[in-house]
Amino acid sequence: MPDIIDASISDYLLSHCTPADDVLRDLAEETYAKYPDGDAGMQISHDEGAFLTLLVQLTGVANAVEIGTFTGYSSICIARGLRPGGRLLACDVSDEWTSIARTYWKRAGLDDRIELRLAPALDTVRALPPDPVIDFVFLDADKTGYPAYYEEIVPRLRPGGLLVIDNVLRGGGVLTPRDPSSQAVATLNDRIVTDDRVDSVMLPVRDGVTLARRR
Repeated sequence: MPDIIDASISDYLLSHCTPADDVLRDLAEETYAKYPDGDAGMQISHDEGAFLTLLVQLTGVANAVEIGTFTGYSSICIARGLRPGGRLLACDVSDEWTSIARTYWKRAGLDDRIELRLAPALDTVRALPPDPVIDFVFLDADKTGYPAYYEEIVPRLRPGGLLVIDNVLRGGGVLTPRDPSSQAVATLNDRIVTDDRVDSVMLPVRDGVTLARRR
């Protein structure tokens, strides 16, 4: 799939946001060193991480959920934006990946704000109370599961709550979706624009990010 951001523009973007601190830099370096053959690509870029932190800060988030944690970069960015007393529920299935995340959560002084649940994320979300009390959700997990995650998440968002969905462009694959992941994401993209429960916007941030706010 094509890269939708030119390399020179990518470098410019990264040099014009609040710089990563030592924790995030070291985490990114360790992730790429341990998973150089593809998995490291699941880690969000620093500019997208800064974007998440600002969104969480601007919306006064106390109750956040992350679906797809990997080695913990995005969870650090989200947890740093939480208001005092705020909590993040991190959902993943890999003890290997999240063992790295736990190390860096502790180093960042955030381990008391983040609860990790190792289980299929759809099961974890379905087990949450049905009440609309969640302030913020970041969805960045298996793409074929996106439509199911969405339908479980939206009823649990409070009015004004925000869902942020990553990789909604699939490198352009959603234009003519052929693989199962692109097909699932394209299906969700079409669903969101017809869903009268939310107001949404799709942004060309990295591989595409959709913001859906619960009405």
